Amino acid sequence: MSSSSSLACGRHCLDMSSPVIMGVLNVTPDSFSDGGRFTTVERALRQADAMLAEGAGIIDLGGESTRPGAAVVSTQEEMDRVLPVVERLVAEFDCLVSLDTSTSEVMAEGAACGASLINDVRSLSRPGALEAAAATGLPVCLMHMRGEPSTMQQHVDYDVPIEEEVARFLEGRIATCEQAGISRERIILDPGFGFAKTIEHNLRLMNRLDYLADFSLPLLVGVSRKSMIGKALGREVTDRLPGGLALASIAVMKGAGIIRTHDVAPTVDAVNMARAVLKEGA
Repeated sequence: MSSSSSLACGRHCLDMSSPVIMGVLNVTPDSFSDGGRFTTVERALRQADAMLAEGAGIIDLGGESTRPGAAVVSTQEEMDRVLPVVERLVAEFDCLVSLDTSTSEVMAEGAACGASLINDVRSLSRPGALEAAAATGLPVCLMHMRGEPSTMQQHVDYDVPIEEEVARFLEGRIATCEQAGISRERIILDPGFGFAKTIEHNLRLMNRLDYLADFSLPLLVGVSRKSMIGKALGREVTDRLPGGLALASIAVMKGAGIIRTHDVAPTVDAVNMARAVLKEGA
C-alpha cells in the first residue's frame, strides 16, 4: 500500500486511507461471468448506479473481454461500446470511472470524456499505449501477465517463485513508465490473479501478497468469480461469492488498497470487517 492516503485521478481525489471497492462494469457480450448483461447504455447506467449505491468508489468500465479465448475487438468497436457509457457516467453520476483498456485511442478519448484512471491488463505494452497514457496525466494500473489473454495459460513456467516473477515484471514496467513521463505517484500495481498463472501460483501469490509491499504503491486485487475459486472449492462461476469474499478479506489483510469485484455490497462488508480487525475497532 502506498504511504500516501490519496491518489489524484483527474478532477477526482481518491481517498486511499481505507480500502476502495472497484465495481466491475463489462459492456461486452462475452465476458466470463456477466457477458451480455450490460451491453446497452441504459443497462450499464443502472448497474453502475446500483454499485455506487452499494459503496463502490470506482466503476471499472471495460469493452473488451480478457477471458481466455475471448474474441479480438476492433478499436472502433471498443470505442463504440465504452465512450457513450463514460460520457453518461460522468455527466449523471460524476463518479470516478476507470477505463479497463489496452487501446491507446480508448485511453485518449475516454480521458477526454472524463475518465479518471487507466486499468490496463497489458501494462501499456500495445503500440501507442504508453504515450497515450502519459499524455492523459491520469493514474495507471499495471498488471502482471505473459502473452495475450488468448494464450496466457500457455506461459505459466517460471524460473523463480511466482511472487518474485510478478515483482520483477512490475519493476520493469514501472521503470518503463517513469522513462515515458508517468511518475511513480501515478502508478497502481495489480498482481494479475488468473493471468498466466496456475491455481498453485494464484494461491501462493495471495498468501505472499505482502511481498509486493516494498514497492510502496497501491495494490489492486481482482479475484471476483475467478477460476481459482472454482478450482479450489469445486464451484461454478455462479457459486463463487463466498470464496471471493474470503480472498478479498485476505487481500486487505495483506495490504491491498483496491478490491475489484462484481459483487459490491457483500464485498464492502467483507472488506470493512477485515479493516475493523486490522484497526481493532469498527
